[in-house]
Amino acid sequence: MAFFSVFAAIVLEHVRPLRQPLPHYQRYTVFTQWLQRKLNAGDYSHGAIAWTLAVVPVLIGVWLVFFLLSGISPFLGWLWNVGVLYVTLGFKYFSDDAERIARLLRAGELDAARAQLAAWRGGDASAFSADDIARVAIEQVMSASQRQMFGVLFWFVLLVPLGPVGAILFRAASILAGHWSNMEGRFGLFALRAFHVVNWLPARLTALTYAIAGNFEDATFCWRTQAPGWPEPEEGVVLAAGAGAMGVRLGQSLNVGEETVWRPDLGTGQAPDADCIDSAISMIWRGLVVWLVVGLLAVIAGWIA
Repeated sequence: MAFFSVFAAIVLEHVRPLRQPLPHYQRYTVFTQWLQRKLNAGDYSHGAIAWTLAVVPVLIGVWLVFFLLSGISPFLGWLWNVGVLYVTLGFKYFSDDAERIARLLRAGELDAARAQLAAWRGGDASAFSADDIARVAIEQVMSASQRQMFGVLFWFVLLVPLGPVGAILFRAASILAGHWSNMEGRFGLFALRAFHVVNWLPARLTALTYAIAGNFEDATFCWRTQAPGWPEPEEGVVLAAGAGAMGVRLGQSLNVGEETVWRPDLGTGQAPDADCIDSAISMIWRGLVVWLVVGLLAVIAGWIA
């Protein structure tokens, strides 16, 4: 059931990708903001309570629906898996953003490319050069692939006896870490630590996937030597391996408004351009094919056994 749920959700997401704004994401964001306003007194324990209230009831509800539908018909339980996976994946609409930026860069429309990138990642991109835009777009699409595809799929498969609970767990942990990481005091610290726990192995499997889909030797070298210098450890693993696999340079300093933001170098080789954005997307899809092939072989092995 796991393989066919994943395959159906990926096909559905590719044929009919979600578009922003996402209503379910907006409603969950309103809920987490309400919890933050009610419980944030700056303490670590308050953050842990808020995280539990934001995640556990949703997991119980998702599992309960799966349990009830599966009791009626296994096919209904399968449909529930596919539906939940469909709304938790969402890599396609990010890859579409990246492809749009690549087209704008090739057309020489830098202002439009800056605006598209700023709308996607947030922050000020008005001082970005064409190289900066390409570099940051590649970083964004690699990070999105891990947070909104590979990590979701890993946890779904790992907890598949519970239905789509694993997919919800990973996405909820990712969202809360993003929303609460910049809170004053220690309120957001539990969300960051929780996401570090659930993301540790998926991030490394994603990095390994990039290495298999690209230049394995350079990917593993950059992963080993450069990832520890990145501010976010798991993201550093993904970006370093991805940059090495592609043979491009990511990271490096950026001019954000009137301020220069220092970032460590990642990768080797050339500075990326618009074509490299498309290459990054292609590498990610090749990596997804690797996961699907492994899953299919596991299904076949189970049938033979």
